[in-house]
Amino acid sequence: MDLYGRRQEQAALDRILDGARQGSGATMMLWGEPGIGKTALLEYVAESAAADFTVLRWRGTRLESELAFAALHELLWPVTERISTLPQPQAKALNGALGTSDDMADRFLIGVAVLTLVGELARERPVLVIADDPQWLDEPSAQCLAFVARRLRNEPVVMLLTGHDDPVDGPWESLAPLEVRELGDSDARLLARAVAPHADEAVIRRTIRAAAGNPLALQELTTSVAADDISTHPLADERIAVGPRLRRAFRARIEKLSAPARTALLLAAADDRSDRNAMWQAGLVLGLDASAWDEALHSGLLTTRSDGRLRFRHQLMEAVVYEEAPPASRQAVHHALASVLTGEHADELRPWHLAAAWDAVGRPDEEVARLLEESAHRSWARGGCATAARALRRAAKLSPSTVDAARRLAHGARAAWEAGHGDVARRMLERAEEFSSASTVADLSEGLRGLIEYAHGDLETACRQLTRDMERVADPRQAFRLGNMALRAAWAASHDALQREALQRLERRLPRGNFPDADLLPLLRQWWTEERGGGADDRDQIVAPVADVLTGLSGRSWLLMPPAPLAVAWGIESALHEALRRETDMLRHTDQVTALTQTLAQTVALDIAQGSWTLATANALEGIQVAEETGDDHLAAQCSAGLGWLAAARGDEQTVADIAARFVEVWVPRGVRVFNACAEWNLGMSALFASRAEEALDRLVRLSEHGHHAANATVAVLAAPDTAEAALQAGQRAAAEEQARLLRRWAERTEAAWAISATHLVHALLASGADAEKQFRLALEVPGAASRPFNHARTRLLYGEWLRRACRRTDARTQLAEAAETFQRLDAAPLLARTRAELELAGQHPRRDSAPARDTAAILTAQELRVARLAAQGLTNREIGAQLLISPRTVGHHLANVFPKLGIVSRADLARIDFGDGLHLIG
Repeated sequence: MDLYGRRQEQAALDRILDGARQGSGATMMLWGEPGIGKTALLEYVAESAAADFTVLRWRGTRLESELAFAALHELLWPVTERISTLPQPQAKALNGALGTSDDMADRFLIGVAVLTLVGELARERPVLVIADDPQWLDEPSAQCLAFVARRLRNEPVVMLLTGHDDPVDGPWESLAPLEVRELGDSDARLLARAVAPHADEAVIRRTIRAAAGNPLALQELTTSVAADDISTHPLADERIAVGPRLRRAFRARIEKLSAPARTALLLAAADDRSDRNAMWQAGLVLGLDASAWDEALHSGLLTTRSDGRLRFRHQLMEAVVYEEAPPASRQAVHHALASVLTGEHADELRPWHLAAAWDAVGRPDEEVARLLEESAHRSWARGGCATAARALRRAAKLSPSTVDAARRLAHGARAAWEAGHGDVARRMLERAEEFSSASTVADLSEGLRGLIEYAHGDLETACRQLTRDMERVADPRQAFRLGNMALRAAWAASHDALQREALQRLERRLPRGNFPDADLLPLLRQWWTEERGGGADDRDQIVAPVADVLTGLSGRSWLLMPPAPLAVAWGIESALHEALRRETDMLRHTDQVTALTQTLAQTVALDIAQGSWTLATANALEGIQVAEETGDDHLAAQCSAGLGWLAAARGDEQTVADIAARFVEVWVPRGVRVFNACAEWNLGMSALFASRAEEALDRLVRLSEHGHHAANATVAVLAAPDTAEAALQAGQRAAAEEQARLLRRWAERTEAAWAISATHLVHALLASGADAEKQFRLALEVPGAASRPFNHARTRLLYGEWLRRACRRTDARTQLAEAAETFQRLDAAPLLARTRAELELAGQHPRRDSAPARDTAAILTAQELRVARLAAQGLTNREIGAQLLISPRTVGHHLANVFPKLGIVSRADLARIDFGDGLHLIG
């Protein structure tokens, strides 16, 4: 293939093909202005790879960009027979996406299924995946391909895409960019001469000047500009960029064709699927004969693909043909195409053609709107929430009735929200409210405006909006969920009066007697009021429903969750953790991205409380990555708060300070006091562990300071043991006594084991003599206190210090040695150093690293740890890949790194590893 002026680009593409031949993968985005030659470079790569690669290709089309998984269908069509060889859950999900079965189209399983399928193909020969004009990718296909692109480095797979802009952000930001620039004058001359070898030199010179190095312009202008009219051509003496002027050149060329040939071209532009048979049948409906198609095919605007489908030589040509056609002509061709559609996609495509037909003349049509609405619900059921949102928006535009338009926009907003597109959802709600009242739209969208405000706006505003919408929605279950979210918003804003008002209005809103979730109302009163529990029986009534509250609630149960810090404060982290695990498993089989991310965000604080710090770190990092992909800043903040706490416990003061500074910048203006409270707690704990008690106390007392931007009652309770210790070290006994009272009140209210233990601990620090020892022992002996290993180890450390000062060094060494083991396992470096120093003062040099517990965070990456855990359970590489959404080849790559890091040689050795929070050999 002759490409002028593309030696550097060709060399770069040759290198990545050679890399795939050697076993390493690569992804790349070729970007530049329209017509600059990106597609020609893709053709060059496809030709270079044809002999020894499996080539999968897709080219963007306007109409199919509205259809869920349409691009994936075209891309995988040559290898669909291989889908049956995938693990059954993956095969079912992928078949559901492609419309070849009625199975649920699970976006995560679809991604891993495509990754697995490509990996299996790559075992036989390298694979080349080409996606031209990805701006026309339908949303689910784009997300799937972006998911696959980020995971190809260990596979002999090359993925190439084209675009108009540098992929610095968005779904393709992980792709290496290759800018395709304008041709220099010498190369432009060579191209122009190759296209028109007999053209006059004046035409060549002026064409080069007008085209400004754009290859498409050079080709088109050289053949469309004649020597005798060059001086009058509108582009004659101007340098141009691809845009309106080049469109004008295309239009002039199209206008030279006969009316039937232009109609044939318009059919090709309107069909988008380039289905030759459908276009031929539609042409018969429009009265086209073979001569019209012959003229269109010989116009130079169309080419024939290897599979027989027609396509335009460039997307810009297609756009000009379509957009320059009279509205009546566009309407006619869409009606013709709709009338002849057959096959598996007919029911999905027909409403879009009918909608395009009515768009062309700008008149509403209820029947078309109804068909689009039905198509939207089918897409929604298959996992295409974003596609459903677009279909409902189009249906609203075509609705003659404002009532129907409002309903469709409100439902479309909900679909967009569930797909993770908050801005789109907000705009659709605003449009719906132009057609109907805010109250009606609130009911139709199930209180969506308040949920959007909660996720992206001001919390006090969110609470008031959620409370209003709670009273507007007809469904009591949804009212209950919105009421709980209003309470969460007021809690996160530390607005007690607003929280009380929201609870009172919720209790007035809910009907007397039986309704779904009615049994949870007493639970909410316990969470959100100052009511005290009545002992173990009342506590059982609080804990028991938590494990069951999320079961079978169709993905909306995150609206009923207590926030993770409150669950930790109540001591119900184990029950909530199990409920979250079940909920996450269910959501991974749906397209409800918002619900899934909200559920995942809760797990980090629960993992920390239970001493699973390595898992907490891995989940937090994964959560932040998901947040960056979906734009969920609340999720990122929750995960970052957990990382900040872990950094403080591990002595990484710089990370603590960086996260806190970011929180103050972002969350103080938005009134999210709970995040700022977490930041102050982390800063205070970091200072305390670095022996800066006065600084620690100054920060920690802010958690209870009325009106402070970091005040939050729940975080203040959780931080109370730190605040009390800092106060005593700083000589502020009265402040420590206040913390003891705070803990005692919370312990009496909740009967939480950690709070009872912490109350005894602070009393021990305040006491002396035999009473102090009694309180230390009571703190250690509280049933369930040991389930929080870090807190338990701190109690042992403080008890050991007291025993050493009381000259009971043997007893001190017992407590300190137990504490040191836990701190070492958790990599809590500051407290480990303090404990070892106390052991030395107690007369014993602690055993250091003779048989050290291995810190998984330092030895294994988060993904390596996940792979090692699953391999230790006996899962195969393929089974591990299915669970972790990576390919079996990538699993093998991770295991190859794990074995030498752990000093083992086989999977059998993995079964001897204790994967607690350190890597201990068993036996």
